Amino acid sequence: MRRHIISILIENEAGALSRVAGLFSARAYNIESLTVAPTEDPTLSRMTIVTVGTERIIEQIIKQLNKLIDVVKLLDLSEGPHIEREMMLIKVKVATMSQRDDVKRLSDIFRGNIIDVTPSTYTIELTGSATKIDSFIEALAEHKILETVRSGVSGIARGDKILHV
Repeated sequence: MRRHIISILIENEAGALSRVAGLFSARAYNIESLTVAPTEDPTLSRMTIVTVGTERIIEQIIKQLNKLIDVVKLLDLSEGPHIEREMMLIKVKVATMSQRDDVKRLSDIFRGNIIDVTPSTYTIELTGSATKIDSFIEALAEHKILETVRSGVSGIARGDKILHV
């Protein structure tokens, strides 16, 4: 079982996302994360799906995705060098000055930005690999995490390899 990041150029039309998600659910494949946004071409969206499976399962997923009419082009980013990032917003309770200092120090170490401050909370924005974000959450273990929002993975191939029509 291996983690794969599948990047898809898909027609920017109603129901396209539903058809892709339906393909996964109909075959009992799990989507760990899913991000979709328009590209520089307003007729296309870029969808990034993170899933886990054997090579045979991933091969089947890719074949099925390529059969969908909405899919214009597809690339398994895991097959080569790539960059992946995720963004997280996390709200932490900071009632005392000591807690504030500790959370600020951790945020600085992980290159996070405190984007909202109230008398009892800090909201921190952090961007990086899923591993970095998981490590930050672990580092905050002694603090009360009130809320966490993660964007899901966005990825792009390194170098000259592009996903473009």
